[in-house]
Amino acid sequence: MDLELHQRTAVVLGASRGLGKAIAASLAAEGANVLLTARSGDALEGAAAELDALGSGRIGYHAADLAEPGTPAAIHAAAEKQLGPVDILVNNGGGPPPGPIADTERATWDEQFRSMVAPLFELAGLVLPGMRERGWGRILTVVSSGVVQPIPSLGISNALRSSIVGWSKSLANEVGGDGVTVNCLAPGRIATDRTASLDAKAAERQGISVADVERNSRALIPVGRYGDPREFGDTAAFLLSPRGSYITGSVVRVDGGLVKSV
Repeated sequence: MDLELHQRTAVVLGASRGLGKAIAASLAAEGANVLLTARSGDALEGAAAELDALGSGRIGYHAADLAEPGTPAAIHAAAEKQLGPVDILVNNGGGPPPGPIADTERATWDEQFRSMVAPLFELAGLVLPGMRERGWGRILTVVSSGVVQPIPSLGISNALRSSIVGWSKSLANEVGGDGVTVNCLAPGRIATDRTASLDAKAAERQGISVADVERNSRALIPVGRYGDPREFGDTAAFLLSPRGSYITGSVVRVDGGLVKSV
């Protein structure tokens, strides 16, 4: 299936590895122009070289830390300078530290909101005017299955990512008539470095092996395995394409059936 993304310009945050890189790879394979962003310039350079071989679009990159003031404006400027007006924005921020939230201090809430929530809203505000003027745009935010079924020990993530879902749904209602869709994509247990890190922390916390943590996790997933990053990236590419134009204001799960609610 041709997703009709040839020469569309996308900005993908957190694209040097993991889910962000998987989305960027799927877009690149469809011929989109893609600006990769992350904190590490070296990692981005390597990812850009790898993705450049996948399709006919141009691949650029810009190293930036979302926690730093001015980063959203710098990313927007870099995208327009390197690739042109932005048609697609993929919000993919880092995750907060695990742990309970009962004793989380105000400073921690403020710090995490400033780094993983506010910059996404700001960057969307920068790209939206152009999308609305051209009558076409896509905004997709990677959240977590915790926004549907809260994940134990990831309380800060459950709470802050849920605020992103509320923002996304509200924005979708406002800009749908302008040809702009706004959705969230919720991964389950996808085989990434972050998932491996969380499994290692869970093993330490529970006093069991990582293999046992993985086996216990797989037992809760109806398809019986962790997801492949490409499966996640390809789902995102469909939502970001003209073929996904009638899907907006949604939280789409890519979780192998892990979440038990309907």
